Amino acid sequence: QVQLVESGGGLVQAGGSLRLSCAASGRTFNGYHMGWFRQAPGKEREFVARIDWSGGRIDYADSVKGRFTISRDNAKNTVYLQMNNLKPEDTAAYYCAGQGGPRWTPTPTPADFGSWGQGTQVTVSS
Repeated sequence: QVQLVESGGGLVQAGGSLRLSCAASGRTFNGYHMGWFRQAPGKEREFVARIDWSGGRIDYADSVKGRFTISRDNAKNTVYLQMNNLKPEDTAAYYCAGQGGPRWTPTPTPADFGSWGQGTQVTVSS
């Protein structure tokens, strides 16, 4: 498994932007599909975005389409989540996740991902 460390969270006003980063170490990063999930207090962890090992396939949750962009730099062992036009409902702890192996599941769930970071808090004020 890869070890994952997120950074870039913080407090921002509605309409603002943040970029989250997730640095990976350990196993071969470029063999992993990578994802971002988020969890608000009292709610289940939910899928936000994912990107395959090559960067050629990308999925987004409907709630973030057009506002968030996932990308990766395999040379830097890093995956990013650019978040624009943030809304108060985007407030949550954001987690980076890694999925080893080639399978691209139709509907991503937390159970598909075996490696997780510790999370970074994003708070959007109205």
